[in-house]
Order: sequence, then C-alpha cells, then structure tokens
Amino acid sequence: MNVKIRVPRYEANGAITPVFQTYTVAITPTTTVLDALNQIKGHQDGTLAFRRSCRSAMCGSCGVMVNGRNRLACNTRVAELNSSEVSVNPLPGFPVIRDLVVDWDPFFAKDAVMLPYLISDQTRPDDGTERLQSPSDARQIDSPSSCIQCGCCSSACPVQWTNSEYYGPAALTRSYRFVEDSRDTAVKARLDIVGTETGVWRCHTIFNCTSDCPKGILNTENIQALKRKIMLSRLGLGRIEVRARVPESA
Repeated sequence: MNVKIRVPRYEANGAITPVFQTYTVAITPTTTVLDALNQIKGHQDGTLAFRRSCRSAMCGSCGVMVNGRNRLACNTRVAELNSSEVSVNPLPGFPVIRDLVVDWDPFFAKDAVMLPYLISDQTRPDDGTERLQSPSDARQIDSPSSCIQCGCCSSACPVQWTNSEYYGPAALTRSYRFVEDSRDTAVKARLDIVGTETGVWRCHTIFNCTSDCPKGILNTENIQALKRKIMLSRLGLGRIEVRARVPESA
C-alpha cells in the first residue's frame, strides 16, 4: 500500500513561507510516521530534516503535528490514520529551524525555572540510602513523572501561541510533580514561581494539553490543582493536600 506524505520545507530559521513537498511511501500495517520519514530521508530526499532518537516513545524527540494533531511520530501508525495522504508539520507555537525541526531553547528554559529537581532540608540517611516514600505517595507522582518533554502539550495550547511568556502545561506539570513529591520541602517556593501572571493563571482550561499528551498525563487537572494549592497557601492553611486525579492507567 502506498501513502502520500506531505511535509513543509522551511529554509533556515523559518524565515520564509514553507513550500510543501509530497512524497510517496510504501507502508505496511505497522509502519509508523517516523518509519515513513526515515524512508524518505534514506531513499528519496536526504535533505529532509526532522528529529529522532529512541523510536520507542521514551525520548520525546519526534513530536510533530500529524493530520492536525500533535503526536509522537515513532508510535503513530500510518495505517491507523485511515488517510491516503498524511500531512506532517512541525509542532505549532515553536520557532521553526528547518523543515520539521523546531527551536527547543525557550521550552527548556521554562522547564529550568520550575526547579526540576528534588529539594529537601531533611538530613540524608546516615547509611547513604535514598529518601523513601510510601507506595501511595509514589503513585501520586507516577503520571506527571512520566512526562518525556516532547512538547506536544505546550504546542497544543492556544495561550502558548499568543503569549510566549506563559510557562505552558509541560513546565507547570513538572512543577506539580515536585510539589506533590512527599520528599520535597520547597513547596512554597515552587508555588510562588507558578503563581504569577505567566504561570497557572494564564491557563484557560481548554484541555488541548491533556488530549494531545501521548503519555495520557492529565495536564489541565494538574494545573487546576496548583491553582487551588496556591489559593489555600495564601490563606495560610499550611501544606496543601489538594491533588489532581491520578489516571486509571497510572
């Protein structure tokens, strides 16, 4: 079976309107969009630029828009799209470097603001073992911890399209993951970071970030939980026991 793959060709830095190019690729029932792109690059056009790495939905490198929806190219099967022509575009909302390659620097800069590491004022156990937590506490952060930073959620957010200063759902979910970590003692500092005009209050609860997450993370609910935690914290109610729903598959 042959399928047409339609890809925009951008020159350096996305300075001009792209020219769309269509390639014909032979597929099987298991051919993924990434497989198709690899076929094009290896056998038809070596100049086509796109990101790839693990091919197992773990690294987040291959996030693209496929037929109008953000997906991972490596685990999207072409046959399941039920289309004779598949449109593959760079993730919207990010500056385009070339073809399907976008500039990740602003995305990762926002992630760094979230202090994405464990902060604890508790003394490390004398025997050198790691700090422990209960299975139920660990389960609470399983879902947000599964984020692979593919950018699909932030790219799907209309607020992100119009306000580049907004932290976006990926960064805010990262913050939620550490706020919910029972071993972390920097909750107030984290809530102060996200409780600003460029933080959780810019979320309009459109749920695009949840529907486009390839890992099934409930990003919108995580952001709403942060909002409630911030308000209760400002009322002086101590450590905030407000949690987002844990996905059933977590």
